[in-house]
Parts: sequence; C-alpha cells; structure tokens
Amino acid sequence: MAKWGEGDPRWIVEERPDATNVNNWHWTEKNAGPWSQDKFKELFSNLKINSDIADIQVVEVEKCEGEASANNRKGKLIFFYEWNLHLKWKGTSDSGKKYSGTFKIPNISEENEVSEFDITVSLKDEDDDEASKIKKILQTNGVATVRSQLGRYITELKQEFTKGMILPKKDEIKPDKVVNHSSGFNKTKVNMQPIHSEKKQDGVKLDVTTIKDTQKFQCTAKEFYDAMTRIEMVTAFTHGPVKLDLFKNGRFELFGGNISGEFLEFEPGKKIVQTWRYNQWPSWHHSTVTLDIDEKSDHTEVTLTQKGVPCAEAEVTKGNWQRYYWDSMKQTFGFGSFIH
Repeated sequence: MAKWGEGDPRWIVEERPDATNVNNWHWTEKNAGPWSQDKFKELFSNLKINSDIADIQVVEVEKCEGEASANNRKGKLIFFYEWNLHLKWKGTSDSGKKYSGTFKIPNISEENEVSEFDITVSLKDEDDDEASKIKKILQTNGVATVRSQLGRYITELKQEFTKGMILPKKDEIKPDKVVNHSSGFNKTKVNMQPIHSEKKQDGVKLDVTTIKDTQKFQCTAKEFYDAMTRIEMVTAFTHGPVKLDLFKNGRFELFGGNISGEFLEFEPGKKIVQTWRYNQWPSWHHSTVTLDIDEKSDHTEVTLTQKGVPCAEAEVTKGNWQRYYWDSMKQTFGFGSFIH
C-alpha cells in the first residue's frame, strides 16, 4: 500500500479527519437545491432594470420549482440543475402610473446555454402607449439583466460546490493559496535534478532538448481544450488544488505547485501555448509547451511540443506527461484509448 507522497495519487493512504473516500474518488453527490433557492432570492431581490422612462425593479422570486445537485465520479465534477422561475417585477413611470408583471423562465438547465433560456415578460394593464414602451424595455434591458443574473447563478453554483467536492488534505492551508503537498511528480521516483553543463558568473546554462508526443482522445476538440483550461476539470484530473488564470500571461500552478507557468497563447479548440517548469529546475529556466489540437471525424488528436527541456530529464518528463496528464485525463473524463 502506497505511502503519502508516493505512487498514484488516487491510492495514497493519508491521514485525514474522515479517513474515507480520498479526493471523493467514489461517486458522491451534494444537494444544491436549498443553496440555489437562497441564491435566486439573493440575485432577484430589488434588482434594478435600466430605463429612462420608469423606475423598474425585479422585487421577488414569486415561484421557484426544480432541483440542483453537484456530483463527483472519479474526480469528474458534474452539475445538474433544472429550474422553473417566475420573477415578480414592479415599476413606476415618470407620469406616476404603477405597473407590474412577471418574468417567466421555464427551462433553466445545464442542457442549454444562458443565451438559450426562454424568458417571457408579462405586464398587467398594457392598454396604453406608456405601457407598451415599458414592455419593450423589459423585453430588452429587462431580459438582458435577468440573463446576467442567471449566468451569475451558474458560475457561483460551480464555484461553491467545486470547493466541497474536492476534499481537503491533511495539511491544507488557506483556499487562496496552492496547497504544498506531494504530488504524482514525486522527487524520489522522478529524479528530475537539473544537469548543469556550463556555469557562468551570472547564471547557469543547461543542455536542453525538445520533446514531442502525439495522443488520441475519444472526445471533441472543445472537450479536450476545456479539460486543460477549466479550473474544475483541471482540478479533477490532477486530483488536487489548482491555480489557473486563463488570459494572456495568466499564471497556473498544478500538483501542489510542482508545475507552474504562464499562458502565452490560446485558441479555443485549436491550440494552447504556455511556459512550463518543474519546481526543481533553476528558477530562471522555463520550457515552452505547445499543444496543437486537431479534431478528426471520430477522435481528437493532440500534438505536444515542449522546447527547452533539460536533456537529462527529457524521457522522464515525457513519461510524466503520459502518466499524470494523458492517462489521468482519459480515466477521469472517459476520453479513452484507441486500439487500431
């Protein structure tokens, strides 16, 4: 049985409060329904809608029916939600006349994008020109404001329950810091001590090389790209805390800080370019990783090109990509292996 800091992270025996289901490897589920109902009340209470002819606000959630849950199966986070909302709004025109009505959203679910949610507007006593103008505002500015809040609900749902589904480790520190625990990149097994070929007064020169690898995944190009760039998916296949900022020069830290770098370029579903370094390398040395993503008719082909890898560590680094990235992603997300 593996000791803490050795072997496959899923089979590590560690000291923890509940001593069971490390990293929620087995199927776990959390009911997000009560949290969601409270969140809807928070998002749609006294919500102002921009208008230059009336003071309009969503005042309350009149009806909230449905359910939501967060699930973890072998480190893969899956969110289910299905809601039918009626939101009550009220408004007072510049002339002092009062109006009221509802927004109805019957199809809030993970199967649709926020932009695809069907939102209808009702208005009582719409028998005058002023009422018609207000309804047009509700159908434009009002619907846009409601969509924005629904987007916040989905984002905050995932943020809230992602934290709960990846269980804390023995020495977990504050959430805004990367947990400094041993990872799959084990110092004893990996033996990635940098080899210095030439010492200079102001630095160290390394003998470096380029490694290349091509992998096939049973998924779409978008699914692979998401697995490498969405923090909840990266957290799932690396089995530990992650820091990741997906913008140009945004930083990332994986495997307890053992791997770090910056995003240099990204094209959704096509390419990812990043600096990449192992923490045992000299602090000034980074390699450059390029992932070219090519979707075929029945699979997605990914080509890894990593420039600037210390020569003495090239084979080990390539093996770690295979074990801790490719194999883990295939097992975690069901991307599978192809047999020809």
